[in-house]
Amino acid sequence: MVFAVFGAASNAAGTAFQRKAAARVDRGGGLRFLLVLARDPAWVAGIAGVAGAALFQALALAFGPLALVQPVFVLELPFALLIAAPLLHRRMPAAGWAGVAAVVGGLALFLGCAAPSGAEDQAPMSRWVPVLAGCLGVMALCVAATRDRRRSPVFRAGALGTAAAVGNALTAALLKSATGTFSDHGLPAFLTAWQTYGFALTGIAAVLLLENALQAGPLVASQPALTIGDAAVSLLLGVVLFDETVRTGWLLIPEVLAVALVVGGVITLVRAVPNIRETAH
Repeated sequence: MVFAVFGAASNAAGTAFQRKAAARVDRGGGLRFLLVLARDPAWVAGIAGVAGAALFQALALAFGPLALVQPVFVLELPFALLIAAPLLHRRMPAAGWAGVAAVVGGLALFLGCAAPSGAEDQAPMSRWVPVLAGCLGVMALCVAATRDRRRSPVFRAGALGTAAAVGNALTAALLKSATGTFSDHGLPAFLTAWQTYGFALTGIAAVLLLENALQAGPLVASQPALTIGDAAVSLLLGVVLFDETVRTGWLLIPEVLAVALVVGGVITLVRAVPNIRETAH
């Protein structure tokens, strides 16, 4: 839990610092733009934050179940706004604070009721094959659905955000398996495990899908799909691949209410984003 929270905070800080650096640079050629950014301490701090987030995520997955770790990353959005507001010399609007409270409260309620548990980090190929086929198939279908230019920007952003969410969840599952191999058998086994190269490829694909989702339509369409989709698919993969368990029965009622609270909080926070942006100067 601690490593997962640190990972969400680190990634949020990295994103905020990178955006601050980018806002101070005139957007020209790609290589020149990157070279200018590389000399900005804020951009370097942002890259360090993203790298730290990857390390914290790997540590969290090495110690805890996928169904517990990945839902915690919904905290990245509240962290991002809380960090960006003072960094960009803006004040968090009242609606933003309400959104933060909803996300944090909803997540705490869900994890308290579901109590995800499990200690496995490996799965047989008989489980991996249908999981890979299903996840990659869903990602491909979401992308194919956006090829029709008659689709609205909201639909395209939501579909690509969903594809990115599935990619993130699959990446986390592969990362968990790879870090388990490293912990049990050392670096040589880690470098020869197919999951190591699998999480690298799916991670890159998820990043590209997210970038396209952000360009395709409004953030209010892509961010909820990304945030909730990642947590939901990760929970499912934890159960299917690693025999993780969550509590159900009558506890499904508060769990559904908790998810609704998180979704409402995410939408509120996304709508608060324009109010804390800094004008480039």
